[in-house]
Formats: sequence, C-alpha cells, structure tokens
Amino acid sequence: MAQDSVVSGSLGINGTAPRNHTVIAEFILLGLTDDPELQPIIFSLFLMVYLITVLGNLLMVWAVISDSHLHTPMYFFLSHLSFTDICLSTTTIPKMLVNIHTQNQTITFTGCLSQICFVMVFGAFENFLLAAMAYDRYVAICSPLRYTIIMNPSFCGLLMLLSMVTSLMLALLNSLMILHLSFCTDLEIPQFFCELAQLLKIACSSTLINNILIYSVTFIFGGVPLSGIIFSYTKIVSSVLNISSSSGKYKVFSTCGSHLSVVSLFYGTSVGVYISSLFTQSSRKSAVASVMYIVVPQMMNPFIYSLRNKDIKVSLRKLFVKKSFL
Repeated sequence: MAQDSVVSGSLGINGTAPRNHTVIAEFILLGLTDDPELQPIIFSLFLMVYLITVLGNLLMVWAVISDSHLHTPMYFFLSHLSFTDICLSTTTIPKMLVNIHTQNQTITFTGCLSQICFVMVFGAFENFLLAAMAYDRYVAICSPLRYTIIMNPSFCGLLMLLSMVTSLMLALLNSLMILHLSFCTDLEIPQFFCELAQLLKIACSSTLINNILIYSVTFIFGGVPLSGIIFSYTKIVSSVLNISSSSGKYKVFSTCGSHLSVVSLFYGTSVGVYISSLFTQSSRKSAVASVMYIVVPQMMNPFIYSLRNKDIKVSLRKLFVKKSFL
C-alpha cells in the first residue's frame, strides 16, 4: 500500500458526529512518465545530469579554493553558488533515481517534508547569492576605489550568513505549516520530487493560509533579490554609457557576462515554467517543465562560468596541468 493510516474517531465540541483523522505515512511520486520502456532512459539521463552537475560544480569550488588569485568576493560568492547547486540537485535527483531503480514510487511524509524544506532553503539561498553577486559587480564597476573597503571579508561573510538564516527560517515556516494540513485517500503527487504547490493541491483541508504564505515568501525569495539585481545592473549600464571607448565598454560588460547568463537562465526557466503551468492542465507536462528550473540551471552554471570567465579557465587549466605531473 502507498499509505499507512491510523484512523481514530472523536466527538466534536458540540457533540457532533465523529470525524476521521488520518495520519499519512507515505506519498506517491508519479515521476515524469508511466511508460516502463522510458524508465531506463530517464534513469540514465538523470544519472548523467546529476554526475555532470556534481563534478562540474565541485571543480568550480576546487578551482576557487586552490587558486589564491580567485580569493576575491566575486569568486567567494561563485564557490557558494556552486556548492548550493550541488545541494539543490542532491535534494531531488537521487531520490528520483532510487525510485526508478527500485520501482517504488513512494516517499515518506517526513522525507517529503524534508525535501520541500531543503528545496526551498537552497532555492532561496541561490536567489540571494545571485543578488549578492550583482551587488558585487555594481560596487566593482561604479565604485572601484571603494571596492575593497565595501566588499571586505567580514561584510561578505555576514551577507552569506544572513542570506542562509533568512532562507532557513522562511523554508522552515512553510514546511511546518504543512503539519496543520489533512490529506484524504488521494496521495499521488504528479512530480518527480515533493513540490509544495503540488502537495497543497491534494490536501483536503483549507490551504488559504499556506497559499498566502507561499506568495509572501515568493515575494521575499524572488522579488527582493531580483529587484536588487535589476537595480545593480541599471546602475552598471548607466555607468558604462559614460565610458567613451568601445573597448572600455566591452571590458566592463565582459566581467558581467557570466553572471548575466546565469541570472537569465535561473529566472528565465522559473518564469517559463510558471507561465506554462497557466496554459496547461496536464500535471505531467508541468512535471517535465519543472526539470527546466530544478535541474538544468544547476548543471549549466559551471559550463557558463568556465567557458565565459578567463580567470576560471586559467585556474582549471593549472589544476589539470598540476594533476598531470603528479
């Protein structure tokens, strides 16, 4: 059975009829497809994606740590971004691979709650990291003489700590609110991971407070960092327009190219999935679309920075040359 339930009857305050209370032990993750012939293909594809994501981001972290020239605020944030991408991918993909391999689609209530919490924590932290990286570029370009004073190690560390604490608190609040929900016999989640929005759809009790909380948290997680990114790049563009030489403009924009690509990929896929969900009634199509924001950006980020960033390319080349001589 996909659920173990403990049903007990209790009289209401006014002596009304007993009401059943069900303690849910497991949910069913429907995944991306029901076709058994496609399961091995999906397993191989996602295993490859996961390995590329982990190895690629580990290389980024290793390159930043091992090269003293990369011990700057910009690469400090980048190493945290890579580590966050590993954590976010590890929260969702391994469970999916285990379910396909064992042909068991269930996930425990505790496991589902934990997955929702960690997805929100690392997803929110990534938002704040992208905003911090945009601010770093803004200070570097618009106030270069004060850069080392403003972006000092203490400030960068405090920025990361506050971002993580805020992400953790808001994610825990959303996760704990699920404990107040009740669920009926339909425990199927049309996703390959426990997504909060899909979980609320199968709840029997009112989800009004949960939905209000989701919109509030989305505004904080997405709206505030995105506003900071837009503000930073508005100032950067204004500053660049005052540069007379085209080579100077290109040099400035080249330092922001990788970050802009990552931001576009991260927010572009999220907005795309949200818009597609408005025009499709198929939950399975929504599950496939969610791959675009929960899997693809984390895999692509190392490629974007390694291909577009000269410092990273030099550092990685040094690492491989050093290893070849060992």
